[in-house]
Amino acid sequence: MLGEATADWQSKRREAARREILAAAWEVAGESGLGALTLREVAARVGMRAPSLYSHFASKHAIYDAMYAQAWAEYDREAEAAVGTVPAEPRRALREIARHYFEFATADMPRHQLMNLRTIPDFTPSGESYAHAVRVYDRFRAVMASIGVTDGGDLDLFVALVGGLADSQWANDPGGTRYARLLDRAVDMYADALHLPPVDSQGGSP
Repeated sequence: MLGEATADWQSKRREAARREILAAAWEVAGESGLGALTLREVAARVGMRAPSLYSHFASKHAIYDAMYAQAWAEYDREAEAAVGTVPAEPRRALREIARHYFEFATADMPRHQLMNLRTIPDFTPSGESYAHAVRVYDRFRAVMASIGVTDGGDLDLFVALVGGLADSQWANDPGGTRYARLLDRAVDMYADALHLPPVDSQGGSP
């Protein structure tokens, strides 16, 4: 029993240290940029020497991998919670899905870059970390199917449309609303191309 309690305590302590390291890594990325992350700086923020980090993460890419998993797991939880609030009416559903993703994507630059852009040379997420992104996409595909959008090309187009607006927001008006204001218009253009029924001024479909 004592051995099990000690092992459990050590496991919890190790997990707490990993969380602290990741929090420091996000902090550094937010201040200096994702590519400027260094083991030395992260270690200093948690009161370690850089070599000590290797007892928790095998490399800087391993830290990136854990950050990637953390980011997608966070969005996964938010997306799962939001499923119950998605309207049944197709266009309103598309607007809600687009708005939810756009707001998440434009809330944190380093997180968005790590999740969606190939910012870090030679970094590829592990299968375990990538599974969070796959789960998000599978849920997205199921929600889209529920409103009648099932073609793979149509799904890719929607992802590119909303993701492109998020990228443009970061590139041209970070912290503003320049591209956020275009979301509903862009979604309606997409819905028109798919011949989805319009939404009338009272909030329903004619």
